[in-house]
Amino acid sequence: MVIFPMSGVLSPRRRLYPPACRPYGLEAEPEAAGFHPRHSLNRDYSKRTCKEEMDKGTIKITILGAGISGLATAFWLHQDGFDVTVLESKNEPGGSMVTRHEDGFLIDYGPNSGLETTPLIGKIVAAVGLEDEMIYADEKADKRYVLRNNQLHALPTSPAAFLKTKLFTPKAKLRLLAEPFLGKSEEGYYQSVSEFVKRRLGREFLDYAINPFVAGIFAGNPDNLSVKSAFPKLYRLEELYGGLFKGLILGARERKKRAEQSKQSARMFSFKKGMQSFPEAIADKLGDKIKYNCNVEKVAKSGTKFKILCKNADKSKEFVADIMLSTVPAYQAAAVFDDKANKLVGHLDQIYYPPVKMLYLGFRQEAVGRPLDGFGFLIPAKENKKFLGAIWNSTIFPYRAKSDMAAFTLFIGGARSPELLDNENDKLIDNVIKEFKEIMHINSDPVFIKEKMWPKAIPQYSLGYIEHERYFEKFEADNPGIFLSGNYRGGISVGDCIKNSELTYQRICEYIKQK
Repeated sequence: MVIFPMSGVLSPRRRLYPPACRPYGLEAEPEAAGFHPRHSLNRDYSKRTCKEEMDKGTIKITILGAGISGLATAFWLHQDGFDVTVLESKNEPGGSMVTRHEDGFLIDYGPNSGLETTPLIGKIVAAVGLEDEMIYADEKADKRYVLRNNQLHALPTSPAAFLKTKLFTPKAKLRLLAEPFLGKSEEGYYQSVSEFVKRRLGREFLDYAINPFVAGIFAGNPDNLSVKSAFPKLYRLEELYGGLFKGLILGARERKKRAEQSKQSARMFSFKKGMQSFPEAIADKLGDKIKYNCNVEKVAKSGTKFKILCKNADKSKEFVADIMLSTVPAYQAAAVFDDKANKLVGHLDQIYYPPVKMLYLGFRQEAVGRPLDGFGFLIPAKENKKFLGAIWNSTIFPYRAKSDMAAFTLFIGGARSPELLDNENDKLIDNVIKEFKEIMHINSDPVFIKEKMWPKAIPQYSLGYIEHERYFEKFEADNPGIFLSGNYRGGISVGDCIKNSELTYQRICEYIKQK
């Protein structure tokens, strides 16, 4: 789940929205951790089928989780004729994609948008009949702001704008001129985002560009994230081209070959009735293949098959599968695997998911004293505010609020300041609203307030994450027929989850062919 979908080299593996795949987020690149070189994206998407001679209907595949990762993988498999069952603990599909409608407001409690970075998104949208419901962000949403000295500054998007902006001092701007002349760094898996950025771009760029956007994508702390695991695209520019500026220019050619849109040019999308429309439409196509209110308690090997014990209310039911795919969050997967796999459980449990509180506010349009001419704003840690940033929902997409209302989503906590969420809630919310009103020059109280707590929001690709990834690969190799997926592998954004679903589908096909 990303909070602040962003474009550009900061593309991570996911964002500042809750854990579905997250609000102000940089999207992940295909080289993100969890992507295997042998599963190259440099392929013809029209050839997404296993060999026709397979008796696919006799192969039972069970998927844990009806979030976007599980549903998209199930969709490819079902479309190809496989017998798929999806087990979901909730009574609805979508995972962290949760949309509600109340008092004329449309509230996305999870991701409020995605970036159309792969043709796979359009293929699924068309196949499930959502083409007329898909909408793109207003052009005004291209502008993103960062807070400095209690003033909002537009993030510069051109050399001329960069020279004029007051977001960075003249000293910081001159420091960037040294970047093309710096050498390569050591192994990036154990190098933090902060270390990498300070070395290449300087301290001020870290504090007022990277720090807020890491909070917006991962709800994370750049001191703790691995640059190569969390932002593989950023690290890859240095690794392949020797520098960031040089890599940005030459990397455009590679994206063209992969038939991908860069984060800079990819269009931001949602749906008229909110993001949950997407998983709901996929679920409708799968029909009774999805079993809701099914709390998986244990997964165990039984001969050549897998037994999945599920509890629904007071009744227990056992599902038997030839292939088992887990797409639930790491901490949920840790709770269901057999005790023999306790080393796997240890790796899963070590992946940190910080808490994030989402605060949705509705104000009368006339009370907002500044133009709503962007996606929203992010707050650097140095500004010492009690929230991470805000999205201007009613500016980005239509159908989000009544014409005389302005809707906003704010994010609190994350890896930067999880301790804030231990405080008295009402006092915290009052302080956040006060700070927000001051920044936005709002002269009255909100007329609509909703909040949602995500106790475990977005998986952190922390320093040493590569050890988890290596073990997951080893575990899959040692346990044929079990596949691990979800946004803790390969990226946290909606686009990452869709790309990974197709890769996982291909991996399952390859396993079946070899078997």
